[in-house]
Amino acid sequence: MYVKEVVVLNQVGLHARPATFFIQCANSFTMVSIWIEKDGKRVNAKSLLGVLSLGVIGGSKINIIADSKEADAEQEAVDTLVKLIESGFTDVEQLRSKDVDPLKSMGDLNANLTSSTGVNQSI
Repeated sequence: MYVKEVVVLNQVGLHARPATFFIQCANSFTMVSIWIEKDGKRVNAKSLLGVLSLGVIGGSKINIIADSKEADAEQEAVDTLVKLIESGFTDVEQLRSKDVDPLKSMGDLNANLTSSTGVNQSI
């Protein structure tokens, strides 16, 4: 298990778009279980609802926790997510370098919502 504390620097915290970037990045580490912890509450870092439920605002201190059979994978996952947070979510290129395009993923999610419900639920 690898844990690192980080202060969320961007003003809105992990809300909406930054949370989406964060979970897309977390989901790129398929062999690693990742959690976020704030004020004693721990949630799955790969879950948008979980991340949003923490109410992480700018200036919040959070722990990013990873667990895997491979210690190197744990550290890489946490360090990548910490780097994203410390960049204020301006370093989205690191997501794309892992073949993760959060903007495309959000478009896919919107298309899936529209097709499954018949209602345009634009995000």
